[in-house]
Amino acid sequence: MFWGSEKSQQNNTSTLLSEQSLAPFYPKINTFLEQINQIILAKNQQTKLALACLLAGGHVLFEDLPGLGKTTLSSALSHLAGLKFQRIQFTNDMLASDVIGVNMFNQKEHHFEFNSGPIFTQILLADEINRCSPKTQSALLEAMEEGYVTVDGVRYALPQPFWVIATQNPLFQSGTYALPESQLDRFLMRLSLGYPSRQAEKLLLQQTSRHDLIAALAHIFNESEILQLQGFVEQIHLSDRLMDYILDLAAETRKGRHGLSTRGVLALKKAAQAYALIEQRNYVNPDDVQAVFAAVVSHRIGLSDLEASKLLEQVSIQ
Repeated sequence: MFWGSEKSQQNNTSTLLSEQSLAPFYPKINTFLEQINQIILAKNQQTKLALACLLAGGHVLFEDLPGLGKTTLSSALSHLAGLKFQRIQFTNDMLASDVIGVNMFNQKEHHFEFNSGPIFTQILLADEINRCSPKTQSALLEAMEEGYVTVDGVRYALPQPFWVIATQNPLFQSGTYALPESQLDRFLMRLSLGYPSRQAEKLLLQQTSRHDLIAALAHIFNESEILQLQGFVEQIHLSDRLMDYILDLAAETRKGRHGLSTRGVLALKKAAQAYALIEQRNYVNPDDVQAVFAAVVSHRIGLSDLEASKLLEQVSIQ
């Protein structure tokens, strides 16, 4: 009540316009979640967080054992978002040029031409990203941070929106390379699906192929709608008190350890704004921050989701 009443007392015209602008998108957001939860069973919170990543314009990393639905969820997200999609299956012999492209000499025209790689898309599924070398992984850094790639001193803009959905296998498996901290920090969230419930797994045995189910779904959004929603996320109201709450959480992570960076603080703010939009509000409340906290923070400071949740409990809401 306190947070909502503080926001409602502003009586700001731009806020009222924002509410009117958001209302037509709420049914589509609900349909998106309903459809994707028919593909990925009993993982409602993970799918909601993944949608929050898309609306916040942030990249998402799925970490799990092979065969638990990471690639299926990534494909479903791409299909329902209605954006151009490319998939890269990362292997240990891949080069950076296999991702971003290479200049090749055109003998007929007698000049070099840039042949773009699969990164020139709107949604890039980087499958098993930690099976390639750190040098190849670093090819994604500029793209994920700035939406550009640079080849031989020439900068090329990527299509917008640009969203990386990456999957990685646990590091104890053979043939994997740990993602460097600079790469991990480019992901807005790290999510894990885990094993399905017994009931959900029984349904998987009874139903048809997930790929067939995805192909039968209609696109929910299109390019202009995604860009519009990403613009709305930045306008979701965040009170001064809630900013202080986020800063208190950041300060708690920095006690006696390498804590949350400023980029991480900004990521937490934007993820909370996107989550509030999905919850059909044009203002952020503490529940939104708490809902996204572990997914945004844990991979940045080397904590498990459980440790991040315990850390969250140590900061009171003033």
